[in-house]
Amino acid sequence: MIFRFPVYLLLILFLSACSGPGYYVQAISGHWKLMHARQDIPSLMDNPETGPGLSQQLKTADEIKSFAEDKLDLPANGNYSSYVEVGGSAVVWNVVATGEFSLLAKKWCFPVAGCVPYRGFFKKEKAESSATRLRKKNMDVHVSPATAYSSLGWFKDPLLSTMLGGSDIRLAAYLFHELAHLRLYIKDDTDFNEGYASFVEQAGVRAWLDSRRQQDRLVQYQQLQNAKQDFTSLIRKVRGELTWLYQSTDSEIEKREKKAGILKEFKHSHEQLISKKWNGKRYYSAWLESPVNNARLALYNAYAGSQCAFLELFKQAKGNMSKFHQLAEQKSRLEKAEREKWLTQTCTNVNSVNSI
Repeated sequence: MIFRFPVYLLLILFLSACSGPGYYVQAISGHWKLMHARQDIPSLMDNPETGPGLSQQLKTADEIKSFAEDKLDLPANGNYSSYVEVGGSAVVWNVVATGEFSLLAKKWCFPVAGCVPYRGFFKKEKAESSATRLRKKNMDVHVSPATAYSSLGWFKDPLLSTMLGGSDIRLAAYLFHELAHLRLYIKDDTDFNEGYASFVEQAGVRAWLDSRRQQDRLVQYQQLQNAKQDFTSLIRKVRGELTWLYQSTDSEIEKREKKAGILKEFKHSHEQLISKKWNGKRYYSAWLESPVNNARLALYNAYAGSQCAFLELFKQAKGNMSKFHQLAEQKSRLEKAEREKWLTQTCTNVNSVNSI
């Protein structure tokens, strides 16, 4: 497979518009290696040397993609028809950073993707080096591994080995999420883009399990989503407390001490959810294994903070995904301030968010 160098000059521009030459090099090199390593999935499945485990996973991925196109109105347009063995646990490592007393993530701006609250690196050590430099500026920083990403239609995205490391539910979630980005994406609004894709992911997984008559697994997935709503509410509470603190006239020393107290109480409240509401199931314990800071709270909110808004659209669409996408497209055309206000609405009935 031959790639012409001018295409990658263009890739540099849209991935790395406001970064230095070093970032340009790693972005172009990492993406080129990924695209160059693509293998045609039908050919792989026909190859007797392909192991039965991988063959089954590729078959399942193809079934999920067909379901997305036929039932969720998520055209694949040739994406995920190839496969890449990444050789690691993540394909990209994203660096997220905020001020010590701020929940607003630093943004990096790119011509096509727009301004986003993270910067991706194809090598973990590069991401960690960037994170170290940001920490020296007294910023809260988080390095987040990504198992998938979208080129937003500029290239035919491959299925990655990092997307196959879990169950078929997780694979379906990855595919529905990334195909949603291809279906609708607006520049400079990560909260809208990730909120929309996350909602499509959840609604899609439910529909996928229901179509396969896997009611036991659907119940388990529903329980996980119930816990997610509880955890999101807890995150919202903590963000509110920190926002109030950061806007106060307290000294930096006082803010630092109170911030530590709020984050400590956050972990205690999580333990209370486990014992009193989740019947001892340790949902989100893995999330709390890494230090919690402003950057992690900012990243989580981008994905989960707007679910009530998209739920209302889903209700208006009466569960019809094509209509839902149309309504979401209408909201994407709102002026930014009006769109932000719409995104932050709360659910009229909190329990209903778990019954879509």
